[in-house]
Amino acid sequence: MKFILFLAALAIIFLMAYLASNNKKDIKIKPVIIMLILQLALAFLLLNTEVGLVVIRGISSLFDRLLAYAADGINFVFGGLANEGAMSFFLNVLMPIVFISVLIGIAQYIKVLPIIIRYLGLILSKVNGLGKLESYNAVASAVFGQSEVFISVKKQLEHIPEHRLYTLCTSAMSTVSASILGAYMTMIDPKYVITALVLNLFGGFMIANIINPYEVSAEEDIIEIQEEKQTFFEMIGEYILDGFKVAIIVGAMLIGFVALISMINHIFAAIFGISFQLALGYVFAPLAFIVGVPSSEVVAAGTIMATKLLSNEFVAMMDLAKISDSLTSKTVGIISVFLVSFANFSSIGIITGAVKGLNEKKGNQVAKFGLKLLYGATLVSLLAAAVTGVML
Repeated sequence: MKFILFLAALAIIFLMAYLASNNKKDIKIKPVIIMLILQLALAFLLLNTEVGLVVIRGISSLFDRLLAYAADGINFVFGGLANEGAMSFFLNVLMPIVFISVLIGIAQYIKVLPIIIRYLGLILSKVNGLGKLESYNAVASAVFGQSEVFISVKKQLEHIPEHRLYTLCTSAMSTVSASILGAYMTMIDPKYVITALVLNLFGGFMIANIINPYEVSAEEDIIEIQEEKQTFFEMIGEYILDGFKVAIIVGAMLIGFVALISMINHIFAAIFGISFQLALGYVFAPLAFIVGVPSSEVVAAGTIMATKLLSNEFVAMMDLAKISDSLTSKTVGIISVFLVSFANFSSIGIITGAVKGLNEKKGNQVAKFGLKLLYGATLVSLLAAAVTGVML
């Protein structure tokens, strides 16, 4: 039964992408099939084999160790609060972002990350039917984040046509930055964080190939990565501040979104007798069902999915943690994978602002296709959830 449901999910997701396609007659089927096979193989490896278990345990142990190091710095600055257990979310989930950001900066400075990103992007470009720049950007987005990644290609930004810009932005919204992986792993099972990262990378290429197919000439497909000249300690200071800014921004967004949802729920309940989130849960229930959530849990799962889309993944992860004991492990796994991406309404503003800060004309183009960008990135998350559902 689950295989029939999976095939139905693929048909629905690909149909939704096809209906929004800019150029239906030029859709390249072969790369989509290849990447779907890769998705299934990697999901099986990560979720159902001993090799995958070893990989996930290794990565999870690494982040546990890094979070322990981060805790030393946090305890030094916030010792009293940390020891008393106060402000646990801010200290234990958000503040470690600062330390992870520093490690990314060091890897970037010693030229390890640029080599990995460039050559992994080159390999991906051989199978995804897109250009080297798009492949580079997808890998770089998973390291730097949805706004910071555009800085690395800012010299090329003014020459990138709108159709290629859409694909770059879809990759940025579909992935998550390495600096907040540790934060996610404190909220949901690390194996679903890692699985989502892998699935979203290929899913972004698949959906972009359907919604936004095009050919890239060899003359257009040149990567010029922007790197700033800095001393080692200038770089350390910059990445510390960048990590702190991300933590504060996420914290501020959580305060605003949680408060806003609470107010809307209260008003909605007073008028209609049910919360706004629960009402959205019924709207999203069919989507939860097609990706493999058991029928008895589709409303609860749909509520979490809707919360992520309207607010952000952190708010949704907190809500999932509250009800995870009442859900089956399969539902928790499917929804966890769905949540690991930046596909939400606030990301439209974040990406638009990041691009506009580098090139106003291109920023206006991003704003123009903002909703379509969110639509594509959400389909990427649904595809990853469906693949997870058939493997659990």
